[in-house]
Parts: sequence; C-alpha cells; structure tokens
Amino acid sequence: MRLLLTDTPLPFHFSEEAGNYLIDLSSQKIAHCVGCFGCWVKTPGKCVIRDDAIKIYPLIAKSEEVLYVSRIRYGCYDTPMKTMLERAIPIQQAFIRIHHGETHHVQRAVKPKKATIIGYGNLSPEEKEVFTQLVHRNIHNMCFDTVTLRFTAKDQLNEVVGREVLSWETC
Repeated sequence: MRLLLTDTPLPFHFSEEAGNYLIDLSSQKIAHCVGCFGCWVKTPGKCVIRDDAIKIYPLIAKSEEVLYVSRIRYGCYDTPMKTMLERAIPIQQAFIRIHHGETHHVQRAVKPKKATIIGYGNLSPEEKEVFTQLVHRNIHNMCFDTVTLRFTAKDQLNEVVGREVLSWETC
C-alpha cells in the first residue's frame, strides 16, 4: 500500500482499489493533539478526538511506501502536516524500547516503510539543514526503513511530485 500525504492540492488521482491513496490535508478537518494520552490509556490505538485524522493514521501505519509533501516553515513541516503527524501517535504504544542505542516508542502494527519527503518553499540553506536533521531524528519513530528527502520551489512542486508518482506506476 502507498500513501501520498500532502498539505496542498495536487493534480493527481489514485485508484484506492490499486492500494494507492492520496490525502490532501488542506481539505481535512484535523484538530490539534491535546496531549491527553487517551489513545494510550482510554482507547488504546484510537484517538479520542473524532475528526478526519482517525481515518488517516491507520493508512500511515499500513503503508509500505509514503510520500509526504509539505511546505517547510522554520525548518519544520508546516502546520497541516505537523498536526497530522502528531495526531498519528495512536499508531505507537506508550511503551519505550531501546532501538539503535536510543529510546523510542514501541510501534502498534506499523509496517516498515520506504519514505520520500518533498519539502517545498523559498528555503534557506539553514532551513534545509534543520529540516534534514528533523527527518533523520524521526526515522525510527516513523518506522522508515529508507528515506529520500527532496527540496523544491512551490512552482516546481507538481513536476517533482509527478516524477515520484510516475515511479510508483512503474514498480
């Protein structure tokens, strides 16, 4: 299964029957995580906030390949993507493990993934470096086996994403 998660509308369409999903976060209603830990204590594996995030984080967990498209702001994912990734905490358990000498949460039936992350915007070298460090720090908690990171300007976004989508079709 493949998931394209974007914070901006893109001119692509996938057949869900083929196991490819495209979710435009800008068209979803997703509240911010309130840090209640209800997804670990009250309703294990399920967020207590009932909005569009509850149909997205299971797709993140099941996907073997993800393509995240996000504007970069101050060296981080922009608000729609950051909000969704924070709301995906139910795919992790409250338990901690040592993984590659670091503490990380135990995953809850999360498939290891091939990840491609496309950051766009008018980015300074410092923003690119901070974002690169962020992505590499998150690899284990996001269950990425491999990660490819690309940067582009907004006006080149459709072309850059299109090349990635085309590679899915040729696999």
